[in-house]
Amino acid sequence: MPQLRNLHKLLDREIRAKNLRALNWAVRGLRWDLTRPRVPDPVFVVGCSRSGTTVTYETLAASSSFLSFGWEIPQFWNSLHGPLNNGWHSEAAGADAAAPEHRTAALRYFYQRLGAGWVLDKTCINVMRIPYLHRLFPQARFVFIQRDGRDNISSMMDGWRVGRSDGRFELSQFFGLFPEPVAINNGEFKEWSFFLAPGWRQYNHASLEEVCAFQWISANRMALEAKKAIPAAQWVHLRYEDIFERPVEMFRAVFAQLRVPFTTDLQARCANLQPTSVVSGTPKKQKWKEHNPQAVERVLPMIAPLMREMGYDTQD
Repeated sequence: MPQLRNLHKLLDREIRAKNLRALNWAVRGLRWDLTRPRVPDPVFVVGCSRSGTTVTYETLAASSSFLSFGWEIPQFWNSLHGPLNNGWHSEAAGADAAAPEHRTAALRYFYQRLGAGWVLDKTCINVMRIPYLHRLFPQARFVFIQRDGRDNISSMMDGWRVGRSDGRFELSQFFGLFPEPVAINNGEFKEWSFFLAPGWRQYNHASLEEVCAFQWISANRMALEAKKAIPAAQWVHLRYEDIFERPVEMFRAVFAQLRVPFTTDLQARCANLQPTSVVSGTPKKQKWKEHNPQAVERVLPMIAPLMREMGYDTQD
């Protein structure tokens, strides 16, 4: 009998826990539909992949002021507007893509999984979606972190090659097969990793260092352009390098701008901040000279103008 064949599912702890979680989300969703609790617009940690967004997010999430997932949610954001419903254009989203129902869907999603409160989100594709998020959440705060392009690109190259300890960065896990052949680095890579920026098709047959330089330029250029339309009080701008040189001072200023208490526990955490790498070895400044130096040198002319604009000396 079909019912008996499925009996083992009732005894499986993981399946029972998954079903119970889904039931709880459904109940919370109905409660949200009925009550529509008022909550602050979120805080979004944004930056290019491998730029220090994780350590920034984890430090902010250590405050009791925020509700957070502890992981990224690109599947959710892409379900509202992404490659599978925008003709594979990219994972970027402009203000014109924002719809009232997207705000409703996001607030409901947050409430179902986190409850009512101030949500802190870190999803790297959102560095390309700031105008979209600002349209949906006019009072949202954005914490943007930048990193020296040479180190950032080198770290991304490592990520493309080795993935991370708990998984990999390839995008087929979210999108399935790509709509056209990808043969990056002479065919070494058959799909994209990290994120799809506008114009990605032009790099389907480029070298890995050119692809990572394109991603770094795209993410940071889009963020800096978006910054122009964000009220200054809602934009926090950080440098990855300060994590090594002045972490307490840097994060004290961040918490102050967000109007969140910088407690003694948070100060102690920042004083002993140890950025962790999910890719390859301990993070440090100018690590690119040990990882991928020749490749980074080849794309330096490509990234130098934006590097200088962002305050980096390309000669050091």
